[in-house]
Amino acid sequence: MAFIDDLALVEVLLMLAASVLTYVGLVGWWAMRRNDAKGLRNAIKGGAVPVGLVGGVTLALALWGEMTWPFPAAAKMGGYNIFFLDVMVLFGIVMVAYAVSAYYTVRLQYMGILAMVAGAVTIFYGYTGYTANPQFTKEPFDTLLLYMGFGAAGIAAFPASIVVDLYLAAAEGVSTFWSSVATSQSRVFTPMGVRGVGAIPGSKAAESTEDEDSAKFTSPYRIPVLLQLVVLGFPLFMALAGIAAMWYFGVTLPGHLGGGPAAAP
Repeated sequence: MAFIDDLALVEVLLMLAASVLTYVGLVGWWAMRRNDAKGLRNAIKGGAVPVGLVGGVTLALALWGEMTWPFPAAAKMGGYNIFFLDVMVLFGIVMVAYAVSAYYTVRLQYMGILAMVAGAVTIFYGYTGYTANPQFTKEPFDTLLLYMGFGAAGIAAFPASIVVDLYLAAAEGVSTFWSSVATSQSRVFTPMGVRGVGAIPGSKAAESTEDEDSAKFTSPYRIPVLLQLVVLGFPLFMALAGIAAMWYFGVTLPGHLGGGPAAAP
């Protein structure tokens, strides 16, 4: 079978996935800070289609590569399908799992477990490849950074998914360990432009508008700052993974444009 070098496409898929997941994570985190449960649900569900599409393509390519890898062990390239394609399969599974969970609005923590295990395995693969002799790639350190970036994001996804599930449950009236915070301690968000135009300060109309604004933007509970940081950790790690993928793309693409076995990573 002829050698088909699709590494550049895989790297682009990684960048696409990292970009979408970073954006979804940041938008969702900001919605939680504003106590906007509807905005959080919209952010999660909005990412289902692009993440599912990229995940499906990634998974299909990875499975195809696993089953059709053309080089035998005698050519000293027999382990490439394990080193590169195993983690691709895991990444594709996690993305498809997220897409299904987000679309059907089921709890994310079960997808988070998959992401955490896949992330830990990815880091182990990266470290093993970096320390292997002979090495699997001409860019071992850059590959290690790539694997560590996505691995860390996968591990961070699990605690973040638990916090998101708890927040959405609290927003629906289910008791959580932080929902007993008194309303008087909650933050009030009154952005510019919300108050009624033309109301005279100090009048009954102005007081009524202010009361309505407070009721609209005040929640009976707020998320502790530590848990907000837990949620924020996921998009930050995913952004770093995306940067690592962009760097890896720039480093490896010139050697792959010619194709053939000599262009191996």
